[in-house]
Amino acid sequence: MSVPARDIEAIRARIPLRYPYLMIDRVLEEGPDRVVALKNVSINEPFFQGHFPLEAVMPGTLILEAMAQACAFFQLTDNGEHAPRMGYLVGVDKFRVRRKVVPGDQLRIEARVSRRKRELVQADVEASVDGETAASATVSLVLKLD
Repeated sequence: MSVPARDIEAIRARIPLRYPYLMIDRVLEEGPDRVVALKNVSINEPFFQGHFPLEAVMPGTLILEAMAQACAFFQLTDNGEHAPRMGYLVGVDKFRVRRKVVPGDQLRIEARVSRRKRELVQADVEASVDGETAASATVSLVLKLD
């Protein structure tokens, strides 16, 4: 079961990060085992001033951060009654960047749970642009309740 899409205000209510570190613009799907989120990449983002001045490329570490933030939207129960307040990144495995992400791209992040043990969630995450894989990783988070 998934919940309706979340806009930026609903995301800000769930994730305590703020500009310039909040990387998720919309959550399209959210459920116990799958999350789909969007990151709109804009030339106005501060990291483009230095990465790289002559060829704007989104840093891989920030793509990974967006992937981890999407995983923070996993629910702990099927009915969503115990949605987590915070997700803490505790591990990353097999992270690969496969293409550049540049201003004007829309990063679609899809995460699927591969392992769950109490508050620990491990997910296989893929970030894509126009259907082409931009990055992938296995991300581990600890999800904390209010």
